[in-house]
Amino acid sequence: MRTKYSIGALVFWLCASLSSVNADIMTVEDLLADLSSGEPGMKIAYGSDPLQFGELHVPAGEGPFPVVVFIHGGCWLAEYDITTTRPLAWALHEQGLAVWNLEYRRVGNPGGAYPGTLLDIGSGTDYLRSLAMEYPLDLSRVIVMGHSAGGHLALWTGARPRIPADHDLYQPDPLPLIGVVALAPAAALTQLHQQGNCDNVIDRLMDGSPAERPERYAYVEPARMAPIGVQQTLIMGVHDTVWTPFGEAYATAARAIGDTGIKRVLAPDSGHFEVINPDSSTWTMVLDAVRSYLQ
Repeated sequence: MRTKYSIGALVFWLCASLSSVNADIMTVEDLLADLSSGEPGMKIAYGSDPLQFGELHVPAGEGPFPVVVFIHGGCWLAEYDITTTRPLAWALHEQGLAVWNLEYRRVGNPGGAYPGTLLDIGSGTDYLRSLAMEYPLDLSRVIVMGHSAGGHLALWTGARPRIPADHDLYQPDPLPLIGVVALAPAAALTQLHQQGNCDNVIDRLMDGSPAERPERYAYVEPARMAPIGVQQTLIMGVHDTVWTPFGEAYATAARAIGDTGIKRVLAPDSGHFEVINPDSSTWTMVLDAVRSYLQ
């Protein structure tokens, strides 16, 4: 059954789909038609809430297999779920990688937004330790990858070890990562707040502005946590004129304060959605980035 999307929430996807006049660039209609019927993995709960689950794909064979934790996007909003990332998760699995495709509570869900959204991502990622007791997963080779809002959450996951023990986002002993692949990351939260993107979703995610909630933004906005301590590849579409500037803003700010572990990749044939479409020409760029960490 196809998810029904509210008019207000569609602002994110419509803005992205209108980011280029190139008729070949993937639109929101293409997204909903082509990427909403992918093959799910094994549904496994990492918490007690109905949205605290992941879909695990494990390749055939003995393993142990390197792992991609994938975090879907959708402006952190409840209206958008795990379905649009299933084709990419399946394609990665077919390349011999285990994939842990995470669902989580979002803005509009009970318990979503700050801090629940962030804590779900942390708990879901760390749950790989439990999964590795049953499935052949190589926890020495784990990366986190995310798209759009999920790209922000992927970068934040890489930065989690920097959160102090007295902060309400602290979770002890975060699972070590060897890389982050951020696809069209909506990582510059301050700029997103200033521009009011997605019906001012940042203010709802954080329950306030950077001026009102500085202690929150300090450990949620990745550039403020830089250098985050893990290598990163940012893949951004040349035709994604709405969202690529936010990824560029993150990279610029993080490099300015000493994060040398950032690689920028500009996809010449991509808008906002091609980066999660394994049938697009951008797929090889995504796969190359993943393989650069999980060889």
